[in-house]
Amino acid sequence: MITEKYLLDANIFIEAHRRYYAFDIAPKFWNELTANSAKGFIASIDKIKNELLRGKDILSDWIKTDGFAVFHKVDDQATLAEYANLMQWANTSDRFSDVAKAEFAQVADGWLVAYAKANDCIVVTQEVLELNTRKKVKIPDACFHIGVEYIDTYTLLRRLEVQFN
Repeated sequence: MITEKYLLDANIFIEAHRRYYAFDIAPKFWNELTANSAKGFIASIDKIKNELLRGKDILSDWIKTDGFAVFHKVDDQATLAEYANLMQWANTSDRFSDVAKAEFAQVADGWLVAYAKANDCIVVTQEVLELNTRKKVKIPDACFHIGVEYIDTYTLLRRLEVQFN
């Protein structure tokens, strides 16, 4: 039985759509996302939804119409507190460039990790931990700092016991 709650990064949707799970090649992937979001196992946040809707393509149409239904608002006190913690960590770190810090403050990544921490979710992203990078504050870096588990698409599918028969 699935007890964990998973929170999806935009790149889960975008990379699947553009590469290995295109809508015309793997409709079952998208059906599974829809079904598992309806069951409450997977979700994302409103800021990710906004990023996806900027696309003006089949993915944004799917999000608007029949696709992924659960996008949580990130305006609760616990998420705001975790977000402030993440911003302080990123901005006071000598590790990241000023450009990386500014970008992190403008994109949904920090909000995703903050919501996951505040709501005991596991982040699902295709990004990988790179402790030596200065160019970008990556989701795994933020997860590592704040103590949030993160996994990739394939691990998610296995945990949800999805099979493409």
